Amino acid sequence: MKRDIVIDTMLPHAPEVVWRALTTAELIGKWLMPNNFKAELGHKFTFHAKPMGDWDGTVQCEVIAIEPPRRLAYSWKRGSTSNPGYGSALDSTVTWTLEPADGGTRLTLVHAGFELPRNQSAYDAMSPGWGRIVREGIARVVAQLPSS
Repeated sequence: MKRDIVIDTMLPHAPEVVWRALTTAELIGKWLMPNNFKAELGHKFTFHAKPMGDWDGTVQCEVIAIEPPRRLAYSWKRGSTSNPGYGSALDSTVTWTLEPADGGTRLTLVHAGFELPRNQSAYDAMSPGWGRIVREGIARVVAQLPSS
């Protein structure tokens, strides 16, 4: 069985401002993890998380869809088949959707492809984690950006 994490929130900023926070490597590092992201279709990049077991903490990603400033999607592959909990092998996708709304932007995150029961630990940890990242981390970074 597969499960997805879905986070939906409103930010009081224009989609173009929110888009910058989602597509600028330095800004992504402030709300998520160190990375070498580029907003280019097909670009392969990495995030660097805390290592666990025989997983080195590297998340392998590739930009698979980009429609500025409306939609961004990338693969999210990490972990090890020998890790039973945190750090277990995960082959998933992260999709960000931005919709203009009264007073700002409706931001939706869908992290899809958690294979249960194998990824239950990752799903349980990342569900509230993504909620904090979107509602607090991204919101904090976006609030510090100029509006144009």
